[in-house]
Amino acid sequence: MEENIMNLVVFGVISWSTIFLLTRRVFPKLSFDFCNRVVSTIHAILAVILASLTVQDWRCPVCPLASKSSPEQMQTLAVTLSYMIYDLLCCLFDKRVKLDNSIHHLVSIVGIGAGLIYKKCGSEMVAAIWITEISSPFLHLRELLKELGYKDTELNFAADILFAVIFTFARMGCGPYLMYVTLAANNPFLIKAMALGLQLVSAFWFYKIAAMVKYKLTKRTSKKVA
Repeated sequence: MEENIMNLVVFGVISWSTIFLLTRRVFPKLSFDFCNRVVSTIHAILAVILASLTVQDWRCPVCPLASKSSPEQMQTLAVTLSYMIYDLLCCLFDKRVKLDNSIHHLVSIVGIGAGLIYKKCGSEMVAAIWITEISSPFLHLRELLKELGYKDTELNFAADILFAVIFTFARMGCGPYLMYVTLAANNPFLIKAMALGLQLVSAFWFYKIAAMVKYKLTKRTSKKVA
């Protein structure tokens, strides 16, 4: 891994940690999880913007396949890698480790790290960041609203539905296509394993989200009948 990229990763971990500590100071009465989700939302928005800016041709966002990563793609990957390292450590400090979330973080860290070391597959990996992060702001908004006292409100329900729709479009619509082209192209084994692993995690989360939406809609229907 190039020294400037390594420095960017270290700087990123420090920066995300600093933002978290500042958020804790600004919102001392709100939970650890709330403050971490604020940081996660900032990263998700930044990651989507950076990923979008690196696309070379919007007619084929994942092109060129299996090619050398551009400097912009390497920087985008480094920013997200630094966030993943920060967030994994943050989850450990919160003492609420979830197996699926931990697997997601580890797969992402290994995969992005491999991409930075190989200096290849920039297009595919940046596309993966776009796909995985585009729904994240709405994921965190759901939980932020609950802690702010908006649980079971129309606003919270709207956030639930927006998250479910965007997640389904990105992870179950665009995701399988990205996995297919990544596996079909001449990519390193670790990159292919990351593509497959992320899609499997996405499918598992899609199952849980579908169950959540079904529960929410059933609950609303029951209230209207009552």
